[in-house]
Amino acid sequence: MDETRSALDLPPACQVGFVYPDLDRAIALYEPLFGPFEIIDYGEIEGALFRGSPSTYRIKMGIAYTGELELELIEWVSGETPHKEFLDAGRSGMHHMSFHVPDLDAVVERSQPLGYEPVWYHRMSEEIAYAYLERPGDPLLVELTERPWSGGNVQLDSPPA
Repeated sequence: MDETRSALDLPPACQVGFVYPDLDRAIALYEPLFGPFEIIDYGEIEGALFRGSPSTYRIKMGIAYTGELELELIEWVSGETPHKEFLDAGRSGMHHMSFHVPDLDAVVERSQPLGYEPVWYHRMSEEIAYAYLERPGDPLLVELTERPWSGGNVQLDSPPA
């Protein structure tokens, strides 16, 4: 991983993402360990590409922190996403690690010779974009985010205590 992190110039991870079929049950499981979660539901989101095809989607998230590391619990609601694919494969639990990068498209390009392929991509604005990368034989996805704020991926008014 050190060679990959070096080649991609990745900083320390800013988030660990978990996917569960029921957000409330996942929060009940992890809240005693990590404290309160803030629930986020942006409704339907348009403009993402999943495996090269447009996909409108909706997910619900629970966000908490351990130190500066953001914990993201995700419940898939609708649309074609890596989260649905993960659940459809009968899996739940740790899904991805996320890294904040200054130029998402450049890092995605550098990742491909290392065996990574973007499976989910969304440029939400000139300043905000994300991509999930996968590589054969590795169940953990790598999320890259480009955004103008520091800290976790989900911008909260104030992180939960």
